[in-house]
Amino acid sequence: MMDSLSGGGHATRLRFQQIGAWLGSRVVGQTDLVQRLLLAVLSDGHLLVEGAPGLAKTRSVKALALGLDASFRRIQFTPDLLPSDLTGTDVWLPQRGVFEFQPGPLFSSVLLADEINRAPAKVQSALLEAMAERQVTVGGATRPLPRLFLVMATQNPIEQEGTYPLPEAQLDRFMMHVRVDWPAPEHELEILRLARAEARSPEPDASTPDGSAPLSAHEVMVARQQVLDLHLAPQLERYIVELVLASRDASRVGGELEGRVAWGASPRATIALERCARALAWLDGRDFVAPEDVRAVAPDVLRHRIIPSYEAAAEGWDGQRIVEVLLDRVPLP
Repeated sequence: MMDSLSGGGHATRLRFQQIGAWLGSRVVGQTDLVQRLLLAVLSDGHLLVEGAPGLAKTRSVKALALGLDASFRRIQFTPDLLPSDLTGTDVWLPQRGVFEFQPGPLFSSVLLADEINRAPAKVQSALLEAMAERQVTVGGATRPLPRLFLVMATQNPIEQEGTYPLPEAQLDRFMMHVRVDWPAPEHELEILRLARAEARSPEPDASTPDGSAPLSAHEVMVARQQVLDLHLAPQLERYIVELVLASRDASRVGGELEGRVAWGASPRATIALERCARALAWLDGRDFVAPEDVRAVAPDVLRHRIIPSYEAAAEGWDGQRIVEVLLDRVPLP
């Protein structure tokens, strides 16, 4: 792997940039979502995506699986779903007189968990345990998940009746919480034309921009190592830590945050903030991390990990607004 890192660093980065451009051509008007998917792959993390139906959430993750040469499965979460519907189960084979394990959709490399908050807590826990441990235990046997394993879970912000909101401890397992908004008018026109073109051609072009093969799992691992090798100044490390500490103790920044934060971000947020900032700098073609990288990913990394106080929530505060104040108050290095 060291030979790959030393000789093909620029080539690997170019391959990821090409995949990003290709994804952008297939998922029109969702630039931030496409970028966050690539950051998740490079940071070895998972995404929680919140947005109304019809905003290309499923399409984007399916396209990502094509670009990564990875197996893809989609699970529609419903109230009657069972943990075994995700993990798989031992099936009795009478002709052989043995139990044989039939793997569930968790054993794919790219998994879309659609409307995760519609499944009960036991099912959510089965998914989130797999996300954290990268393994599944069924019938006393523990089985590892693929080395390349990415979960993109979605939530619908409109319909909350009959849902099971994710507890804060489970939300913390997601590296980023991405909000997907409506596309701009010019993008919606492009979406219309793209849909019409695809309807005329039942077999969509799944090739990458330069016609090369999709990214292999080995290339992803090489890229992740390159991301970790980027230079991160000690002052920027302290800035990352200070952002997270200020989310727990508002007195460090004072002002309007006093009394408005009930619970701050965990050390897992510190790690995620650094990893995502590194990945963004790497994608941008730099060999060092800048403060702008940290500030760019901070809202998606922190907003779901910060709980406003009851009084603050009544005043309309949420995690997003608190993060904005933190970015304004914590001094840059």
